[in-house]
Amino acid sequence: MKNNQQKKMFLKHLRTIPIIQVACEKSGIARATIYRWKNKSKKFTKDMEEVLIEGEALINDMGESQLVTLIREKNFSAIRFWLNHRHSKFCERIEVTNKFKKQEKLTMDQEKLVQEALRLASSEFKIVNSKKDEKDKS
Repeated sequence: MKNNQQKKMFLKHLRTIPIIQVACEKSGIARATIYRWKNKSKKFTKDMEEVLIEGEALINDMGESQLVTLIREKNFSAIRFWLNHRHSKFCERIEVTNKFKKQEKLTMDQEKLVQEALRLASSEFKIVNSKKDEKDKS
């Protein structure tokens, strides 16, 4: 009976803040206990997964709401973030799409397209890594 109440309390906190350690602290339950319950009970595991999804959706909604507020306040970083992630015209990535008919061997054009996509992906990878390297140096 006590375990069921503790599990419910833990899941309630996990739904509000979808971070296992925080939910453990708020409910006064050791992290090891949570993982022991999880290993012993498929139902608890399923309940935990569902609650985490709900909690993450709640946090995502809150984050989007805050982002929209910042956009309304003309915060350039927020505007840029939104456009980079939600508008294809402002994305910082290259997308290559093509539909191939089922066949044994690529045509010369298809092979060139694949080679170009790989080359671009490789240079994009280098650009991303060089930005990371610059941050690491500072």
